[in-house]
Amino acid sequence: MTRTLLSLLLVFLLVSCAGNKTPKHELRGAWIATVVNIDWPKNGDDDLEKKKQDFLEILDFYESLNFNAAVVQVRTAGDAFYPTEMAPWSAYLTGTQGEASEPYHDLLEWMINTTHERGMEFHAWMNPYRATFNLDTAALAPTHDFNKHPEWMIKYGKKYYYDPALPEVQDHLTAITNELVDNYNIDAIHFDDYFYPYKIKGEVFQDSARYTAEHLPGQSLGDWRRANVDSLISKLHHGIKSRKPWVQFGISPFGVWRNKSQDPRGSDTKAGQTNYDDLYADPMSWLRNGWIDYLAPQIYWTLNHPLASHKTILNWWDENTENVNLYVGNGAYRAMSDKDPDWQKEDQLLKQVKLARKAEQVNGNIYFSAKSLMSGKDEVVSLLKEAYKYKALTPALPSSGQPPVVQEVKRTVGAGTNGSIELNITTSSPVKEIVIYNLDKVQPNKMNKAKHIKTIVPIFAQKREVQLSVPVTENGSLIFSVTDRFGNESELQNISL
Repeated sequence: MTRTLLSLLLVFLLVSCAGNKTPKHELRGAWIATVVNIDWPKNGDDDLEKKKQDFLEILDFYESLNFNAAVVQVRTAGDAFYPTEMAPWSAYLTGTQGEASEPYHDLLEWMINTTHERGMEFHAWMNPYRATFNLDTAALAPTHDFNKHPEWMIKYGKKYYYDPALPEVQDHLTAITNELVDNYNIDAIHFDDYFYPYKIKGEVFQDSARYTAEHLPGQSLGDWRRANVDSLISKLHHGIKSRKPWVQFGISPFGVWRNKSQDPRGSDTKAGQTNYDDLYADPMSWLRNGWIDYLAPQIYWTLNHPLASHKTILNWWDENTENVNLYVGNGAYRAMSDKDPDWQKEDQLLKQVKLARKAEQVNGNIYFSAKSLMSGKDEVVSLLKEAYKYKALTPALPSSGQPPVVQEVKRTVGAGTNGSIELNITTSSPVKEIVIYNLDKVQPNKMNKAKHIKTIVPIFAQKREVQLSVPVTENGSLIFSVTDRFGNESELQNISL
């Protein structure tokens, strides 16, 4: 058998295996990075229509892969991608920090609605502590916190950071988050891996005086810093849940909590920096306290990397995560381009998906970043497309209550055209989606298989009565369920058409 034929056979087997085990509930997300215009918009000076078209191009691509979540960066460095009195307009959106685009348009509201129309959740991605992306402070707007509150800033390397120890900073960041939750129909607040900054050799983060004055007896500098981060995470959790309890709070930490050489509870890795010891972020504390709804550790290495094996790290998180949804952050940008020879293999990402699906606690993946799969990686995309051949629902929030109940279904008299009819559906809870199955009758055992989902009708509204237009089927019946804003799904319904 030739080498080419063997390769084709291997790819076929990998695809077949991944496709046959498609979970019905699986988060499939893409990070859409806006800082320095990584993914979108391509240029802050682009006109409104180009920005919209470029965003739609991203959504169209991931909709074709049956993705169900977009993680969109709406705050990069003390700025905002939406109108607010607490931060200036981002230069990455408008071209000049602090200046609104002309003509004025709330692009965030449009992006959320457009994302929802495609059946995708919208996760608002925020960077809390990074205040500037460089030292060009002359380019900052007068309304930037660097100018309004210089006492909040600490210079480190080539950036300025908010001082995580200041209660005023914590309250300010909480207020920003609360405003976003109040004003927009988002599905999640999302933080990435930037807490205290990644360490730079020869640089010192200048907070020793505050530590000396404020730390508890016997509290180390590291413990004090981690307590500062914990304080913010706790405040954000309570702010979000007191407003809209269905809005998720998710964090995507650096891939390694601690190395085993630092802590016997850590992973068998040799990461140069870790969450706990260098970024002063402790996801284990957030889990213990119930402050987050999901974790998405960034496991950007190959499966058998000698220092930080993707397999080893994923298994560690799988064994140490409970009471939240666990997703894997995948480094799609490295596929077919990184110098690691395993990244040069077109099936590396597919193997990572397969590994995630085998893990007991893992229920989804998020890929960094959006543009990385959109050109020049057709072989990789083809494998993922087959792995994601069926639609999937996003996992429900842990401990989110009882499933919704369909209370009434009415056919709208005289409504419906071109072989369709209109139904009014009343439920016990606000509706996220209507899930229509390709079944002839109610078969709960088949309800749990992704291949039986025919289509998902997005609603994403805080209303319990929705209208649905459906085609008249050959067998004269409609098998469907509803999901609520928490992601819980009702029992199957059989409606005669």
